[in-house]
Amino acid sequence: MLQDQIESLFDAPPAAYTAEHHALFLSFKKALNRGTIRAAEPDSASPVGWRTNPWVKKGILLGFRMGSIVNMSVDSAKLPFFDKSTYPVHSFSVGDGVRIVPGGSSVRDGAHIARGVICMPPMFVNVGAYVGENTMIDSHALVGSCAQVGRNCHISAGSQIGGVLEPVGALPVIIEDDVLVGGNSGVYEGTLVKRGAVLGTGTILNRSIPVYDLVRDAVYSAGDDKPLVIPEDAVVVPGSRGVLHPTGQKWGISLSCAVIVKYRDAQTGSRTQLEDFLR
Repeated sequence: MLQDQIESLFDAPPAAYTAEHHALFLSFKKALNRGTIRAAEPDSASPVGWRTNPWVKKGILLGFRMGSIVNMSVDSAKLPFFDKSTYPVHSFSVGDGVRIVPGGSSVRDGAHIARGVICMPPMFVNVGAYVGENTMIDSHALVGSCAQVGRNCHISAGSQIGGVLEPVGALPVIIEDDVLVGGNSGVYEGTLVKRGAVLGTGTILNRSIPVYDLVRDAVYSAGDDKPLVIPEDAVVVPGSRGVLHPTGQKWGISLSCAVIVKYRDAQTGSRTQLEDFLR
């Protein structure tokens, strides 16, 4: 079984990696590319609806151990690139149905890019990431290692979807289906954005920033054993909260937060959907 073989090789590294070991890793990476194995996947038994697959992260880390630094440059003099031999640029064909618009984008091998995905230049998708059907990754956007992005999402220009490889049990950032991540937003540290949510321009979400829900009179934050979870269809915008410390009050200091100002409705959907002609 692939999982048992990967965990065995990760937990007991040999003195030297053989051709058989490299063949095993290649099989593992092909499964990542196909999306048949994932760093995290939906799980109805989990309190947040997702579970991490630590063995998949072990396999990704194994690739870094096994690889040697090689010259990946198209032109070594003008545009040099040197990286691990186990992680070249992802290979695509016209039959994959993925649009990679000219202009300097890059997808690392070991990432799943589904049919209908649009990659606007320049953008980058790292190893272990999963990007679902008909999602747009806009210019200057990052999808980090092991991040999970659903179908019909729009990762707007300048946005960052954070990545995580270690610890292997940590939940990566998850963006569920039909989510709009507004321009220059950042989603980090295992945050889970549920289906249909909208993040306004410049929204930052991580384990340290609380989210105030004006509609439901609730405050959401990450805990020791749970991620920050943004509810389905929430419309989130950047906000600030006053510092209660006397010195902070004296200086008029406020700290960043995020605010849910409404929940998605038909009007919101009509403003955020991607026009069909773009696809």
